[in-house]
Amino acid sequence: MKKVVFIFSIFLIGFTTQGQQVKNKKNAKIAFNVDGICGMCKKRIETAALKTKGIKFAIWDVKTHQLNVILNEQKTSLKTLKTNIAAAGHDVKDFTATEEAYAAVHPCCKYRDNKIILDHEGMLKKERN
Repeated sequence: MKKVVFIFSIFLIGFTTQGQQVKNKKNAKIAFNVDGICGMCKKRIETAALKTKGIKFAIWDVKTHQLNVILNEQKTSLKTLKTNIAAAGHDVKDFTATEEAYAAVHPCCKYRDNKIILDHEGMLKKERN
């Protein structure tokens, strides 16, 4: 009887430790907002994302400002991706582009300037929180 209880205990411990392991996905689909305003922004954002090791797919929508990516969580993290996009001059939630990076974007891509936003026909105006 003691052997049966012992074996059952070992078996149960094995399942609980296996359940605690966090497995990183190879094809994690993630979407988040990135500030931008035009087609040049789209190219810059997607290029910054795709140059990040572990990013398999990246597409940014000009109207919704949503970036959809497929990433390998074993090779990169969401934080690394957002940092690289901010380094390209675009704000991401919790990651603001530095003034130097923002200044380097094309003058028509100055998404922080309301006049530029209105020059882009006003329909791409983003909501500031």
